Amino acid sequence: MYNTRSGRDQPAVPADLFDRYFTEIHRYIARRLPVDDADDLAAEVFLAALRGGYDPAVGEVRPWLYGIATNLVARHRRTETTRWKALSRAAARDWDGHEDPALKQRDRDVVLLIALGGLSHAEVASALDIPYGTVASRLNRARKHLRAALGALKEDIDG
Repeated sequence: MYNTRSGRDQPAVPADLFDRYFTEIHRYIARRLPVDDADDLAAEVFLAALRGGYDPAVGEVRPWLYGIATNLVARHRRTETTRWKALSRAAARDWDGHEDPALKQRDRDVVLLIALGGLSHAEVASALDIPYGTVASRLNRARKHLRAALGALKEDIDG
């Protein structure tokens, strides 16, 4: 089965893709963004999947969908951040309060795909289109950073 809407032959997206993965993808996005935004973005993941067509050469469909979701979340955050800065240049806070702003975005994406999405290292590599070893190094770097941040927090509390 091929998608010929774009004028070129592309493997079609499986028909039951939405039914099988919508709840899982929505839950992942809702853990990163407000639920109202997650509703829209989860639907957008499947629209993007339908538009792009699924290429089995990319790998399994589940990490492919998580990759689309991660990219849409990043784009949404950039848009919201830009909008927030335009409304209030003086505000010096993270726009949604859902994620640790101290972690680099690429490290945060790896941690969240593993922790919230339940993806394996191999699935994260596929979702983000990065080598397997890069997943491990980003996760290790994030763990070190989080341990240091938690240690500093404990010192502040124990004071």
